[in-house]
Amino acid sequence: MTQVLSTLAKVDWQRVTVFVAKNPKQAFINAVIAYVVFRQTLKMAKKVSIYGLRSTLALLWRQLAGVVVRHVRRAPGTGVIVQRNISKIVKDIEDSMTAAVPGESKYLAVPEQGMSDDEILAILKRRQNEAGIDWQNGRASGAVYHGGEELVRLTNEAYAMYNVTNPLHPGVFPGLRRIEAEVVRMVLDLYNGDAECCGTTTSGGTESIIMAVRAHVVWAREVRGISNANIVVPVTAHAAFDKAAEYFGIGITHVPVDSRTQKVDLNAMRRAIDSDTVLIVGSSATFPHGVADDLASLSQMAIKYKVGFHVDSCLGSFIMPFLEEAGFPAVECDFRLPGVTSISCDTHKYGFAPKGTSVVMYRNKHMRHYQYFTICTWPGGIYASPTIAGSRSGAVIAGCWAAMTKMGRNGYLQQCRDIVGCRIEIQKGIEEQIPELYIVGEPSSTVVAFSSHEPVGIYGVMDEMKKRGWDLSPLQFPSALHLACTRLTVPVAGEFLRDLSDSVAQVKANPGNYSKGSQAVYGFASTVPDTTIIDEVAQGFIDALYAV
Repeated sequence: MTQVLSTLAKVDWQRVTVFVAKNPKQAFINAVIAYVVFRQTLKMAKKVSIYGLRSTLALLWRQLAGVVVRHVRRAPGTGVIVQRNISKIVKDIEDSMTAAVPGESKYLAVPEQGMSDDEILAILKRRQNEAGIDWQNGRASGAVYHGGEELVRLTNEAYAMYNVTNPLHPGVFPGLRRIEAEVVRMVLDLYNGDAECCGTTTSGGTESIIMAVRAHVVWAREVRGISNANIVVPVTAHAAFDKAAEYFGIGITHVPVDSRTQKVDLNAMRRAIDSDTVLIVGSSATFPHGVADDLASLSQMAIKYKVGFHVDSCLGSFIMPFLEEAGFPAVECDFRLPGVTSISCDTHKYGFAPKGTSVVMYRNKHMRHYQYFTICTWPGGIYASPTIAGSRSGAVIAGCWAAMTKMGRNGYLQQCRDIVGCRIEIQKGIEEQIPELYIVGEPSSTVVAFSSHEPVGIYGVMDEMKKRGWDLSPLQFPSALHLACTRLTVPVAGEFLRDLSDSVAQVKANPGNYSKGSQAVYGFASTVPDTTIIDEVAQGFIDALYAV
């Protein structure tokens, strides 16, 4: 700024004034060009300050390559060929999902005559495990957060008891209102919320995140007068933040992480904050690598720059609050951090509640109010709802309350010991027994992520593990796999390591056999510059979910 002022001071303003008077049209054009160049220079300077020169140039090159590919796709011949290949990929996805199952009928209209209970239950039972993945014996990464058969029976009974209830009608279901309020209060207690802290239940982590973003955007607009809000998140933050930014039409800046620890780069985060930033984000822990960001430093940063700070503990949920007591390194991720303004926690993960429950928490009711939607001019009456949904399922809330009160603090503490201990066992096994692999980041929770050294292709390892009945999650940037350990993983950790070692040996002995399959899909996705191609394939995948 000093240099800019110094430069302006040296300008011969008298000559400028004379030029403008004689050439007003050209002066206007010059001013517009100068403004555009200045704005673009500022944007470029900010990118360089956040990502560094090399990464910024790589990003620009990728963007340029994407533009070129999109133009090439518009060419009559090339475009047809590319679109034909995309259509083939999408068709293959749909065919794999809709393949006929021997002995199973398709129901494309409501049956003329109602079916019997036994027939309905028999069909549902057959369809329950069509994929053949033995998740009951811990062979799936995350997905099923099982609290034990006894707890499942209890939550099922609670679910059935409240099957027709709806929190939208507290006058009809006052007991459900108390149950929901108690769920929120119990989660707040785990995250050291005081009497001023508050929250709501939601349908899951994505809605919790979307609600937190909405609250901060509305707060910034009404209190600080910010109309062009943006949020700043680590590249490892959950994609729900991108979804929220798209839904609300706000800016989002993705900040790089340290390549060794996978924790957010604090200097880059600091440089990314500007006068329109309303929220910064840290994870406890990240979905890809199970890493906790430096939340204490982010808290101080939020205070310094007077922005909101959201801690995403959807995955950490009922694990992170018990780490220290369970004998593991502590991660402070709650309202003891003074800069924290909101936290998301999924009760349906390691809280073992039925799917469809999460809690979003706030520092105070004032901030929570910005999450709400109210309208007092509707002919149907005064309408107010705390979250996106109007009607909601009381059944999952009752099941959540049942799970939390059944498990108790001691139950969750033991699960933390067992599951995090399982992750550590698997991590050490990879580090000490499988030299072809290496751990990505510094995991602190239940997730272990790992990649491979050449010539072993990590996606080939995924395909080999699938042959052995394991369903692992593929990652990208960098290419890796992860296993989210659950209660079901604990007894099969040794079996996992043996199968992983065998899979690596198989890929190492035959590296040329894995150029297709997952390697082809994810290798292509990580290198193709035109992301709209991947978008079309992803949209085709979602379309296939609703094909019959």
